[in-house]
Amino acid sequence: MTTYDPDNIFARILRDEIPSDRVYEDPEFIAFRDITPSAPTHVVLIPRGQPPTGPAALEDSDAPLIGRMILTAKQIATQLDLDEAGYRLVFNNGPDAGQTVFHIHLHILGGKQLGPVA
Repeated sequence: MTTYDPDNIFARILRDEIPSDRVYEDPEFIAFRDITPSAPTHVVLIPRGQPPTGPAALEDSDAPLIGRMILTAKQIATQLDLDEAGYRLVFNNGPDAGQTVFHIHLHILGGKQLGPVA
């Protein structure tokens, strides 16, 4: 999916139409606890505005955004005390990968030993 839906759930969270348990916020990103966590700590990091819909929609010009997302995720993981034991960062792309919201986002998972991914 490459067409951005301004009424997707993350856009509605950004507009405060849907409440979220925010753990981080700055002028470019917000991060909040996932409502159906896959780990004891499961935070979703999203950019503000109308970003690409997912990894497949990224272009070369989006490299700085993705770099800042990863560095922000690292900062959040440290804030949540996940840095010592470890954490996982996940971008999903498309329905077969489990992407349900087409607003690029990064999952931060930790708080227990996570199983292998592949």
